[in-house]
Amino acid sequence: MPRERFGDGHTFLPKRALLTFKEIEKFVKSCIPIGLRKVRITGGEPLLRPNLPDLVSLLSRTGVEVALTTNASLLKAHAEKLAEAGLDRVTVSLDALDPTIHSRMADCTTPVETVLEGIQSALDHGLSPVKVNCVVQRGVNETEAPELVRHFKGSGVTVRFIEYMDVGRTNGWVRGQVVPSGEILERLMQEFELIPVEPESPSDVATRWAHSDDSGEVGFISSVTSPFCGDCVRARLSADGHLFTCLFASGGHDLRAIIHGDGGVNELTEAVSAVWERRSDRYSEARSSETSSLPRIEMSYIGG
Repeated sequence: MPRERFGDGHTFLPKRALLTFKEIEKFVKSCIPIGLRKVRITGGEPLLRPNLPDLVSLLSRTGVEVALTTNASLLKAHAEKLAEAGLDRVTVSLDALDPTIHSRMADCTTPVETVLEGIQSALDHGLSPVKVNCVVQRGVNETEAPELVRHFKGSGVTVRFIEYMDVGRTNGWVRGQVVPSGEILERLMQEFELIPVEPESPSDVATRWAHSDDSGEVGFISSVTSPFCGDCVRARLSADGHLFTCLFASGGHDLRAIIHGDGGVNELTEAVSAVWERRSDRYSEARSSETSSLPRIEMSYIGG
């Protein structure tokens, strides 16, 4: 969300409105019987949450894979404790190596070097595979794609390029600023010899390409030019207990009463299952001038 939206008068959620770590654990346990295998902790910036390794430890003990998406501004300081708590892997948002472009895209003052140190710390502590997500916006950072691939080639880091999406209503999205994944791949193929990699699952959102010399991978997430709504198996739980079945949803399903209540995990499982069975999200497939006017939840509220 743009920085100007967070002025002195911005109303943040009171701490009492946030789910406790035990309540998040309860939700995760409720989803395991209906197929949950992976959990990703996102934000905002999740490393701002005090005692986050405690949450990682709780979730890790449920048996699911636990991942974290971060801007890496605090990752170097936390990587060791996160690894000890049971975190499996990390994804870092980095849209450019050029400091000026990075600052513009991320709307922050965190130096690129700090991000790179965080990535190295994650590698050093076994939080692999480390992935770097780069959102590509025409006229802003498309020239950075080869630079990122060149920098991380052979490092154990996978760079994934994400088409600029109309998530929420505050990022000023226009379709003309979308750089299709095919265009990025074509540019990369001028320098790198890349070969396609078969997907591990039909629900994989990224198409994968490997360097022919086995020195790493590059991925593409093409929600605009190649929507994957029909195969999507992702849901998002907000910090205050609302369940969203689509990144582009207009609203969520309020599960707070059940999560806060004395009812057991089975009751919550039934509630989540009922929500999932009724889902009919197809925003990316139906994207048009008509859908663009619909209200959409901000990514800063539900995470990417």
